[in-house]
Amino acid sequence: MSETKQRYDVVVVGGGAAGLSGALALARARRSVLVIDSGGPRNAPAFHVHNYLGREGTPPSELLAIGRAEAAEYGAGIVRGEVVSAERLPGGGFRVVRADGEAVEARRLLVTTGIVDELPPVEGLAERWGDEVLHCPYCHGWEVRDRPVGVLALSPMAVHQALLWRQWTDDVVLFRHERPDFTDEEYEQLAARGVAVVEGAVAGLEVTDGRLTGVRLAGGAVIPREAVVVQPRFTARSAVLESLGLVPTDMLMGDHVVGSYVAADPSGATDVPGVWVAGNVANLMEQVVGAAAAGLKAASMINMDLVTDDTARAVEARRTPFSAEAERLVTERVLGDRRHGLQETR
Repeated sequence: MSETKQRYDVVVVGGGAAGLSGALALARARRSVLVIDSGGPRNAPAFHVHNYLGREGTPPSELLAIGRAEAAEYGAGIVRGEVVSAERLPGGGFRVVRADGEAVEARRLLVTTGIVDELPPVEGLAERWGDEVLHCPYCHGWEVRDRPVGVLALSPMAVHQALLWRQWTDDVVLFRHERPDFTDEEYEQLAARGVAVVEGAVAGLEVTDGRLTGVRLAGGAVIPREAVVVQPRFTARSAVLESLGLVPTDMLMGDHVVGSYVAADPSGATDVPGVWVAGNVANLMEQVVGAAAAGLKAASMINMDLVTDDTARAVEARRTPFSAEAERLVTERVLGDRRHGLQETR
């Protein structure tokens, strides 16, 4: 379905796993749905999606293409564009504005804009992000099993990260980089698991023939590694939500900010009535399959909310007195439909 309407039951902002899953469920519920997608999925640098039952190893772009086709089959509209703001309308619903100036209205919003991975300013990290520079062992651990892995300490979770990655390989080096010294207990844990600690700041990555071969320290020494683990800062793509008055919340580990998210209840409902969120914008740790599940949950609650609204409107209309002429016309129409039905069955 192309973008031919100006008002929809639901506008979905973001066309990743969460948004498309929500759009599919809403379209199957016979809701008019428009998905507006900027075309910049977070997992674009990755080669495959993992831990997605039935789709294990599917390239991210292929998974999204399948999702778009499935949602469109049930009537969902899907357009490319960047939503820059949304505003509440006096009579109810929302006006959604794109960067090109186009605007549509919606009774409800589902925002699934995800997050941005902000990497530390270490030479080579950004260029190899999603390939040999990783953060999630459940997403990439199997692919680098039994290979030399380096963990760059960037947060209070650094020791935990190193011990976690040790599950996939027995060759793990933890680069303390610029983090404060570890505790005696942490050093004992690392030693017990055979994780080496390298002192000194990391200056960059060494690449040979197009492949990562080592981590270069500020002093010039190179430690051979074939993969590097980093903890990016996960920042919610929250501009649309902020335009509606929803302020992102910092996620803390101790006194360290690891990212931001937009708070919502378990169904994805935000503090702004009529606005739901799903996926990484609301849960920084969500993987693809979890984001899809969150989109489905939010969609079911949005549909229920619309059913409640539709019912309230119908009751109000039923209680409104008809004029005698209007009542006569309605009665004639009903009787006429019944006669027509009887004739067709003879």
